[in-house]
Amino acid sequence: MRCVTQDIFCHIASGNVELEGDLCLPDDADSIVVFAHGSGSSRHSPRNRFVAEALRRRGLGTLLFDLLTLREERLDMRSGQLRFDIDLLAGRMVAATEWLADYEDTRHLHIGFFGGNTGAAAAFRAASRVPEKIGAIVSRGGRLDLSGAELGQVEAPTLLIVGGDDVPVVEANRAAQKKFRGVNQLEVVPGASQLFEEPGALDQVAALACDWFARYLPAR
Repeated sequence: MRCVTQDIFCHIASGNVELEGDLCLPDDADSIVVFAHGSGSSRHSPRNRFVAEALRRRGLGTLLFDLLTLREERLDMRSGQLRFDIDLLAGRMVAATEWLADYEDTRHLHIGFFGGNTGAAAAFRAASRVPEKIGAIVSRGGRLDLSGAELGQVEAPTLLIVGGDDVPVVEANRAAQKKFRGVNQLEVVPGASQLFEEPGALDQVAALACDWFARYLPAR
């Protein structure tokens, strides 16, 4: 197992707000994965942190950051509107990507996206805006129906992971798969629900994500 040589609490500027993030860089990492959490969650999402830990064991860096500020989170808890503002969230994914490209310790790294639920929709929309910077994408239970027309502009190799029992999302991902320009694959985890809470389900997600990024991210 590679040790984490840097574990950094960071602030990422996006428009007129600053977003809090946790940056972890294993020794000799050549790639980093930016996480986009789902609706009602944050950078502390246990599912995303589980996958991030698995990626770091494979030598990839990770950036988990809040898509909303604390003030916005409080507002969203009452209205539920910001979590579905995919354009806003995508802009913040782009800001995080640009921050990594400017930061001294990460500017040389290949960048990938991992998105869950509505975060996946934001990740795909962001990837369509900076295609030259994104090497690979993994979606977990992604709400790709919220990505809009920009989904067809995504060029990075894409892995879609869905739970077999989450029928509406399985169908939506199958429909979305036809829109991608580049390499793409759909993996259905049997017996898993939307949150992959069943025993072993999240382990499968982590293993699939690790293999996908290891295969495609450095190559880009």
